[in-house]
Amino acid sequence: MGVYRPAQRGRCARHIRRHRSRHQEEAAMSQSTHHDIEFPAPDGVTLRGVLYVPDRPGPHPAITMAHGYGAVKEMALLRLAATFAEAGFAVLVHDHRGFGASDGTPRQDIDPWKQIADWRRALTYLESRPEVDADRIGLWGSSYAGGHAIVLGATEHRLKAVVAQVPTISGFEQSRRRVAPDNIAALEAALDADERGQLTGEAPRTQALVSADPAVPASYRAQDAVDFYLQELPEGTRWDNTVTVRSTRNARMYEPGVFIERVSPTPLLMIVGEQDTVTLTDTGLAAYNRALEPKQLVMLPGGHFAPYTTEFARASAAATAFFRSHLAPSGE
Repeated sequence: MGVYRPAQRGRCARHIRRHRSRHQEEAAMSQSTHHDIEFPAPDGVTLRGVLYVPDRPGPHPAITMAHGYGAVKEMALLRLAATFAEAGFAVLVHDHRGFGASDGTPRQDIDPWKQIADWRRALTYLESRPEVDADRIGLWGSSYAGGHAIVLGATEHRLKAVVAQVPTISGFEQSRRRVAPDNIAALEAALDADERGQLTGEAPRTQALVSADPAVPASYRAQDAVDFYLQELPEGTRWDNTVTVRSTRNARMYEPGVFIERVSPTPLLMIVGEQDTVTLTDTGLAAYNRALEPKQLVMLPGGHFAPYTTEFARASAAATAFFRSHLAPSGE
């Protein structure tokens, strides 16, 4: 398939913190209902999320969603879930273990393979719901979870369509470009000290998830990342600007791009930012070129966080159209 580049339109200069009340505004206009849900992970940890159900007779085609590195569902995902629900889909969006409403210790700890196993269980929970047509389920993941989407798309054939938005393709390559050569020794020393501390009974050490201060150890420093993660969140949202140090080691070892050829024959949509310096535009395009049909590529202007903010309308429209095409909501 060809590359889809949405037509350019004037963009208003708005700060992400203005998105705080969108979920409440859209809920008032929504043609769906939503419920807080919970289900057990494979090891018994309780995972929690929100299930959206269209206000029309079911069973409905469905979408399972999860967020990226260190993020929670209140960071733009509830808004997107409501959009999908209004298009006729049942939608489950859950928080990863150790984040948001989900249980799990240590908090703010990221293990991609545990997140993938948990997400597989979320799929099993979703297909068990009476409101859902278990033969028409798709998966949407973004950033780090976009990498998970590729892995699950390649290994979970209950899925009938997969969207990977600005996905992680190579943790090694991302780290290689983001960590200056002069800082590698200090990073490795911090990882080693954390590992040795855990041997003697210390809790996993933590660092900031985002900070613009170069003196503060952090996963991200770019201003768009700082703005995204430090956005104002609805009252009661559980999120801290910390992440375990060992999460960095896990991220540097994570290579979901090796699964890209195996997603086929499940239809795959990749959404790639033209100036993505986080998960990297060129690695995303290279992975798309390796993917087999059926596949579709949507290029969006802007960087890694644009699909959540300035390019939300176009990113959500592309994903909605893709799911409609492959999951065929009743009545469409």
